[in-house]
Amino acid sequence: MRVWMIGCGNMAGAMLTRWIESGAVKAEAVDVVNRKDRALPAGVRQARALPTGAAPDIVVLGVKPQQLDEVAGLYADRVAGAPILLSILAGVDAAVLTRAFPGPVPVPMMPNLPVALGQGVCVVNAPDVPTEVRARVDALLAPLGDVIWAAGTVYAAAAVLAGCGPAYLFRFIDALARAAGAMGVAHDDAARLALATVRGAAALAATDPRSPGALADAVASPGGTTRAGLNVLADGAALDRLMQATLAASAARAEEMAAAARG
Repeated sequence: MRVWMIGCGNMAGAMLTRWIESGAVKAEAVDVVNRKDRALPAGVRQARALPTGAAPDIVVLGVKPQQLDEVAGLYADRVAGAPILLSILAGVDAAVLTRAFPGPVPVPMMPNLPVALGQGVCVVNAPDVPTEVRARVDALLAPLGDVIWAAGTVYAAAAVLAGCGPAYLFRFIDALARAAGAMGVAHDDAARLALATVRGAAALAATDPRSPGALADAVASPGGTTRAGLNVLADGAALDRLMQATLAASAARAEEMAAAARG
């Protein structure tokens, strides 16, 4: 499979690294266009313009959303012969991609950074693509982690959860460590404890048939220490309200970006 990548920052770079490590894509079959050189897997070609010759099997668009018009002006003609345009631009839907890059089938998606470990989530918003295109996209994304196809408002919500969720969890790990530090635990020990606790809890939640809520109740004995802390999170639905407000803020910003892309 030949791949062109227009823009290869943190997220696209994580995808590329995993594709090559998993064997899904060979490094020598990848051409990357970046404004300046970045550290990329060995064997990947990196330049300031797309290569000459026939179009590839797939083009991955990984620039910032506000750069869409610029890169379309530079590369739309070259990309026109590719069968699939896979885009990770937040707020840019299939209609906008088709207007900017007529020719290939547009496949908007939102990955998250754990794709670098093959433990990410890719939410895809392309409900009307031909069956063969969906099969090829599924095969390409499978090494990255879970693949979820959604559309409309469901896609918007799922993309916010998948794309932004890791950042919120990283903040939670920091907050957990700082709380322990405030109680006297040494900084390094608190950081290790918080990370190990979240890592172990996530692994258990991924393999245990019980829901996360049921697992929380299993840890908490009536009248015990865990229950005392859970009561704080449950008071006035504090944790639920905080997460709803967090995701709502991200979703509102995503809609602002989508409106700007639509013009």
